[in-house]
Amino acid sequence: MSQTAQTVREDGIIASVSGPVVTARDLDARMNDVVYVGDEGLMGEVIEIEGDITTIQVYEETSGIGPGEPVENTGEPLTVDLGPGLLDTIYDGVQRPLDVLEDKMGSPYLDRGVDAPGIELDETWEFEPEVAEGDVVEPGDVVGVVEETVTIDHKVMVPPDSEGGEVVAVESGEFTVEETVVELDSGEEIRMRQEWPVREARPTVEKKTPRTPLVSGQRILDGLFPIAKGGTAAIPGPFGSGKTVTQHQLAKYADADIIVYVGCGERGNEMTEVIDDFPELEDPSTGNPLMARTSLIANTSNMPVAARESCVYTGITIAEFYRDMGYDVALMADSTSRWAEAMREISSRLEEMPGEEGYPAYLAARLSQFYERAGYFQNINGTEGSVSAIGAVSPPGGDFSEPVTQNTLRIVKTFWALDADLAERRHFPSINWNESYSLYREQLDPWFQEEVSEDWPEVRQWAVDVLDEETELQEIVQLVGKDALPEDQQLTLEVARYLREAYLQQNAFHPVDTYCPPEKTYLTLTTIKTFNDEAFDALDAGVPIEEVIDVDAAPQINRIGVQEDYEEFIEDLKSDLTEELRSLY
Repeated sequence: MSQTAQTVREDGIIASVSGPVVTARDLDARMNDVVYVGDEGLMGEVIEIEGDITTIQVYEETSGIGPGEPVENTGEPLTVDLGPGLLDTIYDGVQRPLDVLEDKMGSPYLDRGVDAPGIELDETWEFEPEVAEGDVVEPGDVVGVVEETVTIDHKVMVPPDSEGGEVVAVESGEFTVEETVVELDSGEEIRMRQEWPVREARPTVEKKTPRTPLVSGQRILDGLFPIAKGGTAAIPGPFGSGKTVTQHQLAKYADADIIVYVGCGERGNEMTEVIDDFPELEDPSTGNPLMARTSLIANTSNMPVAARESCVYTGITIAEFYRDMGYDVALMADSTSRWAEAMREISSRLEEMPGEEGYPAYLAARLSQFYERAGYFQNINGTEGSVSAIGAVSPPGGDFSEPVTQNTLRIVKTFWALDADLAERRHFPSINWNESYSLYREQLDPWFQEEVSEDWPEVRQWAVDVLDEETELQEIVQLVGKDALPEDQQLTLEVARYLREAYLQQNAFHPVDTYCPPEKTYLTLTTIKTFNDEAFDALDAGVPIEEVIDVDAAPQINRIGVQEDYEEFIEDLKSDLTEELRSLY
């Protein structure tokens, strides 16, 4: 909600309280209006109106409030403050900055009903105009630039709902976000701060087909299941399979300009890890602190459930704002299951007809509304920008047939299925290569062919075929043992082992292996293919399988990931493999 003084409309009175759901009598309100509930002024949102009874979901703990207390309506929907100061900040689900609230309280334990603006209203920013008097500006046009952090230049834009017009006054210098920086002939004053309703997508000209990958530095993702800039992905997996670590890796290393990380109902210690780690981490592309391009929204599992719903919308609205400036934004939502559970709880308290497994009938529609706001867009100011949405899903018991996973699957185009068995075998990232897929592969292949290597698709397809063959052979191996297989199939299993250990596995805690550029991903795969081709030639020449597998250079394949100067290492390794295997016949 906008934190400026609101014109409060007609008061109502609390009729009943059921957890986060409060009903009020005689309240003059519309759907999605923000209201303040009870003597403490708890923030809430109108979700149902029936006769003179208005139902409100409250974003704070409701214990202690009761019937007869007042309800004030602001007459405005839930909005977020947009402007310089969004980055390097940690918010709760309704965009209250947690560090500001802590200073206000003098304690990390927040009182109810406390409020603070989403961006600092008194802080001054150095404004550099990009328009002059006499220029005509339209909605979305950039009128100036502010250095928001060491990494990101914040572009001050004409609000999308403005009429535009001719610039009659513009100044450079230091301004707060509330002060006018550009004045138009219509009398409209443009400030650095904008407000936008969270449930409404910001306008664009056109949604385009994305052609550039969001390079993550994770071999299995970039190599086998890439996501596009402006794409959507889901990471479902049972407890302990590595969803959060995978999202952390993406937040740290994905080549997006801006990261918006939404911790939606996850455990507090996981959010603490993000909050502790990110300020100390270095952005691999710029060398600056990672927080300089990151906005965190923390809504942990012990926070009120209603705020979980809003935190996802708050995150995507902030992402769209930076997309309008022409940036590529990656949004991590961890996890959408907790968001769906909050919807289920609110829905059951409203006594709505439940759908599958008790989730509301509109679950699929809400998930679609969220993921559809991602994409690669032509903005109204002529720039192009993207929002990539990556949502973790936590199916109970790892059951991918449950409603949240299935409805998410129907919407997203990249599916990274995490596997508890792989996690137990300490194979990380524990992405199951047989169940995962990416529908972006073909449209991204030209980029990989141009930027990395012409034969990228062929080499990838070779790896997929070997792993598929291994899956089929494993069933036979479990019945009759590996030694009963023909020699060529035994060799296929050995090659697949190197694919699993040297290519698909990656150590998130090793300073070198934690990030693998696409060139290294490709060269790792071609090294394993060199071993495969030379070993099969040796086998065809009559060399026994034991001697082929036992060459000294082969185990060095598993060392590629941890090599900093990998190009020279790989070149030497390929020639050693070729030399040793050819010397056998």
